[in-house]
Amino acid sequence: MSFRGLDTEVRKTRKQIFREVANLAYNSDNIIDDLEALPYKLTDSETPRFWENIYRERAVTRERLRLAMGLSLRPENKPVHATQGVDESDIAEKYYEPPLMQVIPSACNACAENMYVVTDQCKACTAHPCAKVCPRNAISFVNGKSYIDQEKCVKCGKCKNVCPYDAISRQVRPCAAACGVSAISSDEYGRASIDDEKCVKCGMCMVNCPFGAIADKSQIFQLIRAIQSGCEIIAEIAPAFVGQFGSDVTPAQVKEGLRQLGFSHIYEVAIGADMGAMAEAKHYAHIKETNDPAFLLTSCCPSWSMLARKYFPETIDSISNELTPMVATARDIKKKHPDAKVVFIGPCAAKKLEASRKKVRSEVDFVITFEELDGMFEAKGIVLSELETDESDEIKDATSAGRGYAVAGGVASAIEQCIKEYYPDTQVQIEHAEGLSDCRKMLALAKAGKKNGCLIEGMGCPGGCVGGAGTNIPINKANMEVKKFVESAERKIPPLEEET
Repeated sequence: MSFRGLDTEVRKTRKQIFREVANLAYNSDNIIDDLEALPYKLTDSETPRFWENIYRERAVTRERLRLAMGLSLRPENKPVHATQGVDESDIAEKYYEPPLMQVIPSACNACAENMYVVTDQCKACTAHPCAKVCPRNAISFVNGKSYIDQEKCVKCGKCKNVCPYDAISRQVRPCAAACGVSAISSDEYGRASIDDEKCVKCGMCMVNCPFGAIADKSQIFQLIRAIQSGCEIIAEIAPAFVGQFGSDVTPAQVKEGLRQLGFSHIYEVAIGADMGAMAEAKHYAHIKETNDPAFLLTSCCPSWSMLARKYFPETIDSISNELTPMVATARDIKKKHPDAKVVFIGPCAAKKLEASRKKVRSEVDFVITFEELDGMFEAKGIVLSELETDESDEIKDATSAGRGYAVAGGVASAIEQCIKEYYPDTQVQIEHAEGLSDCRKMLALAKAGKKNGCLIEGMGCPGGCVGGAGTNIPINKANMEVKKFVESAERKIPPLEEET
């Protein structure tokens, strides 16, 4: 079950928050006062839209605004002003207070973690099979209906499976169900709590919470400040961008829109994907010759790499040490424009942490998602579908192989194409997994020696990058848009002489 891609009130609220934070950066003469006023602007009547009263609604809005400014949530047991820390975040460079993902306590519904309950569909049948199969005698008749004693219930689900009317419902916390690493539990009040040591920052909890109670931190405010500072700002945009801003919006119009926001150049991240595909093709060919290591794990998805390092450290030597497309493209940009700041625009929340790592400099100064960029366009009144473009605006730098990185299976496919072209005698064994649960299963099999000789692609998000936490459209629609973008490339794979 998922409501990904639907234009829900949660999605509209997130977009509204990003738009208002961008508006602050563009238009405010007094950030503190204007930020204080925003909860009243967004809830401007005595009738709340979502919560039982306007006070809770405004409290939730304050915390969402803080996260969108890059700040952490306020503690609930200390008197901290809603705008505390804003002065420190009002800078023209990356600002980040860990952790990346946070649960807004006042927005959390304290959903049941795992519970079986009898619904109104119960017919009080004579057979009463639910009680017969219960191993703990937790089911009885109360007021003529089946009743489950939660103190006795062991959550085995046998009652649900045997009920002829499907009258027994299993209730689970949506964010926890979407988390493939079991990083979400309950705090003392029953609200969701994220264990940052377990979390791999994929953001699936965030997009699956029907209350919008989980959010990541944004860098749009600081990015706008950097643009306003007058320094050169260059965008590198992930191939999953096509279709994200409307089915009638062309890549050229997105490029023009970015120019109007203040970006001096726009590069395809798929250029870095081309570099990676060539390098990993060479690496895999070496593995097949030497059997060292036994298999190769792709490295472009940060949540997949983090999963392997945290939960399967035995596989670390098998993770490709090639630069991710984001980093490879950024380094290439910095060679040409050493004084510029580079902004990665993509579908991924985890890239925000990849860009902030200390051990290996990413050369990426800011990371924003398609969702956040959409808020910036709205704040500036830029309607992409109305922008005029010409042939010089066409995006045509990367190959179809690099652009295919946006969808599940596309990374392995690109590497396979390069292997067949450059190393035709190498036999390729492809495996791929998408979604953290399947990725864990794949890594367990690899650890057990059952995937030796394989090129293994892992994507933390179902569907691949097109299913990332920062996307705007349904996965199936995004897949179709990327397919067209892939087919429009002038070259299928990068020529071998481009290898660096």
